[in-house]
Amino acid sequence: MSNRIDVALTINGRLHNLNVRPDLTLAETLRDELNLTGTKIGCDDSNCGVCTVLLDGMAVKSCAMLVGQADGREITTIEGLETGDGLHPLQQAFIDYFAVQCGFCTPGMILTAKAILDENPKATEEDIREGLHGNLCRCTGYVQIVEAIESVRDGKYGEARA
Repeated sequence: MSNRIDVALTINGRLHNLNVRPDLTLAETLRDELNLTGTKIGCDDSNCGVCTVLLDGMAVKSCAMLVGQADGREITTIEGLETGDGLHPLQQAFIDYFAVQCGFCTPGMILTAKAILDENPKATEEDIREGLHGNLCRCTGYVQIVEAIESVRDGKYGEARA
């Protein structure tokens, strides 16, 4: 009996064939096996949202998912949002609207925001706040985070804020 499993994960558009322990979470695999440390581990029981990644386009908490459950799936981490053209609009908006303070929750917030806007490009403030309910921030009070997401929704990211 083997104490390892083979998994094929497409992460940020690149296929990774891994042989890993079956008890590893997706978050641990991303961080420890692939050095994608933008995915944070906070509470380790899916309450805080800092480990959020996109799995087939849906925001999921990677600390609550075993790596085998992601086999054959498409995963996007914060590292996968930036392109050759620069930062993703949400990344830029979080900078512009001072939605980044300590930064620990930021990757999970941005990926959750992407899932919200991908699902509903006209999301209202209420939709955005509801969509963020599983992501905790202890620094900002959420005002700047919501404003940043709304700026992307409205096509106004990248504009200097007064």
